[in-house]
Amino acid sequence: MWSPKREAEAPTGGDPAGLLPPEWEEDEERMSFLFSAFKRSREVNSTDWDSKMGFWAPLVLSYSRRQGVVRLRLRDLQEAFQRKGSVPLGLATVLLDLLRRGELQRESDFMASVDSSWISWGVGVFLLKPLKWTLSNMLGDNKVPAEEVLVAVELLKEKAEEVYRLYQNSPLSSHPVVALSELSTICASSCPDERTFYLLLLQLQKEKRVTVLEQNGEKIVKFARGPHAKVSPVNDVDVGVYQLMQSEQLLSRKVESLSQETERCKEEARQACRAGKKQLALRSLKAKQRTEKRIEALHAKLDTVQGILDRIYASQTDQMVFHAYQAGVGALKLSMKDVTVEKAESFVDQIQELCDTQDEVSQTLASGVTNGLDFDSEELEKELDILLQDTTKEPLDLPDNPQETLYTNSVPSHRFSDAELEAELEKLSLSEGGLVPSSKSPKRQLEPTL
Repeated sequence: MWSPKREAEAPTGGDPAGLLPPEWEEDEERMSFLFSAFKRSREVNSTDWDSKMGFWAPLVLSYSRRQGVVRLRLRDLQEAFQRKGSVPLGLATVLLDLLRRGELQRESDFMASVDSSWISWGVGVFLLKPLKWTLSNMLGDNKVPAEEVLVAVELLKEKAEEVYRLYQNSPLSSHPVVALSELSTICASSCPDERTFYLLLLQLQKEKRVTVLEQNGEKIVKFARGPHAKVSPVNDVDVGVYQLMQSEQLLSRKVESLSQETERCKEEARQACRAGKKQLALRSLKAKQRTEKRIEALHAKLDTVQGILDRIYASQTDQMVFHAYQAGVGALKLSMKDVTVEKAESFVDQIQELCDTQDEVSQTLASGVTNGLDFDSEELEKELDILLQDTTKEPLDLPDNPQETLYTNSVPSHRFSDAELEAELEKLSLSEGGLVPSSKSPKRQLEPTL
C-alpha cells in the first residue's frame, strides 16, 4: 500500500513539455491573447471565445493523459501552464466548459453516484470536508474552486480497464476474491497514488465488474468472472475460499521460514564440529530435526488445504459446465418448440408432391407445340420402310452410255500391243545411231558397220 510520506512527495503538477504548441514560445501576441480572461458571455465575441476554448480544452485533456493524472485541480493546472511568471486567467472557464460537456466530472459527484461506504474516510483518503462542500454549494456550478478535484472521465475508464487486465494476468486471478492490499500491490505501476487507486475501483464498481466488502477488518475485492460479465455479491463460499487461500499463504510462509531455520541449524552444527565442540554440534542437529518434523506437519496441513481448494475449483468448473449444458438444453428446446415428427413428414410429402408437379410441367414445356396435329411415330416408321422396299425393286432410270470416244487430259485411250512398241523402239534406235539391230533381241546394242 502507499504510505502517506510517499503520497506527500508525489508532485502535484508536471512539466507540460512536449504538449505545448509552437506558438507557446514564438508568438508573444498570440499567447498574450490566450492567457487573457474570457468575456462574460460567448455572445460578446464568439470568435475569440471559440479560439481560446479550442486551444485550452484539448491542452488540458492532453496534459492529463500524458501525465497519467486522473484527478485534476485548477491550482495544479495553473502551476503547470505558467509562462514567464504569468498564469492563464481563463482556465476556470475552460474547466466549466469541460464539465458541461461531460469530459470532466466533480469528484464529489462521481463518488455520490457509487456506493463508496467501504472507503476509509477517517484516514484521509478522500478529505472532502463539509466546509468544502458548503463552499462549493455557495459558489454554485458556475465556479470552480482552486482546490476542488475534478476527474477526467475517459482516462478514468481506461485506467480502470487497465486495473482489470492487471488482475486477470496475475496469479491472483485463480479465484475471484482477493485482498485489497494484494490488489494494490500489483496495480502500483498504474496508479500514482492511493486516491487514484480507489477511484479506479469505484469506476469498476460502477460498471458492476467488482464489489468490495470488509471482512474482519480487512477489505476484500471480488471480480466478475469474465470481461463482460456482471459481478455477483460476495457470499459465504467466497469468504470461505478466501480464508482458505489466506491460510495457504500463511502456511507457505511458515514453511519457508522453518526451512531457513533448518539450514541455520545445520550450519551451526558444522561450525561446532570444526571447532571441536561436539555437544554444541549435537544440540544444533537435534534442533534441526525438531524443525524438520514441524515442517513435515505443516506440509501435511498445507496439502490438506490445497486439496480442499482444488476440489472447490473443480466443483466451480463443474458448475460452470453444468450451467452451460443447462443453457444449451434450454436453447435447444426453445428452437425445437414447434417441430414434431408428424410436421416433418408432412413437409417432406409436400416437397415431393411439388417436385413431381415441377417435373410434369417441365416435360410439358419440353414437348413443344404441334399445332393440333398428333402424329404416331410407329406409323411413320412403317411408311418409311415401305418406301425403301419399293425403291429397291424398281430399275434405276439411268441415261444411255455415250458412243463417243472420251478423252482424259487430251490423251487418246488407244492401247498398243507389245509388238508394236518393240517395232517403234527399233525405228528410233536406227534413226539416232545408225546401228544394226539384232535379229534375235531388239533391245541389245548393235556393233557399228566397218
